[in-house]
Amino acid sequence: MPQHSHAQPRICPDCSGFAAVAIATGLRLRDGSRATVRVNCRTCHGTATRPLASAVQAV
Repeated sequence: MPQHSHAQPRICPDCSGFAAVAIATGLRLRDGSRATVRVNCRTCHGTATRPLASAVQAV
C-alpha cells in the first residue's frame, strides 16, 4: 500500500497563527478603558497563513 503524504500546515512561521494583537499604550480614555493599538504580523499581513507557493516550496 502506498503511503499518503499529508499537506504541510500553512500557519505563518513568524507569528505562529496569532496574526493580530492588541497592545495597550498605557493611556486611559475618558470612560476609564485603556487605549490600545492593533498590530498585524508583517509577514502574513494578519491572515495567520503563509502563501500556498511558499508552503509547497518548504517541503
